[in-house]
Amino acid sequence: MMKYSCTNVVIGNGTACRETESFFADLISRRYFHPLDVSYCITNEAGASIYSVSPEAVKEMPDLDPNLRSAVSIGRRVQDPLAELVKIDPKHIGIGTYQHDVSAGALKAALDGVVQECVSFVGVDINICSETLMRHVAGLNAGRARSIAEWREKNSAFINREQLKLVKGMGPKSYQQCAGFIRINPQTLN
Repeated sequence: MMKYSCTNVVIGNGTACRETESFFADLISRRYFHPLDVSYCITNEAGASIYSVSPEAVKEMPDLDPNLRSAVSIGRRVQDPLAELVKIDPKHIGIGTYQHDVSAGALKAALDGVVQECVSFVGVDINICSETLMRHVAGLNAGRARSIAEWREKNSAFINREQLKLVKGMGPKSYQQCAGFIRINPQTLN
């Protein structure tokens, strides 16, 4: 933590959560990390282990062990919950035993509706959002999201929305539908 000036610790709410919390609380109270002002939070880790072995996780973090991918996912949930949780199939989120009584299709449709509503309300930063999240933007689908990610990899960050027109598969109608939900934040240009 000292080496990287880490001031926030995210603890998953699974096995040994309370023991880990107690350990960090004790270290913090004893000012073990001084001069850093360290804090911690606990977040839901449901589905992190399933995600860690998914093709998307392997593609995002090919050189990491699945345990480390899980840890990254848990940390990302605090940074940007929507962007991270959208990568997990609803049946693996573990929201109670009743979820198994609901049709998997209905559960997925409900989640997709909520995600689409959030994306439409907030928009997505095209330079950092995942393909999975892009799929929920109006006018985009899996193929266009993949093409945007590939364009971003090859050409670097988008500096304006007009560049979306250069992406393979992005026609005038798709552009018209998605442009209003695309953000380009100056902080993410680099």
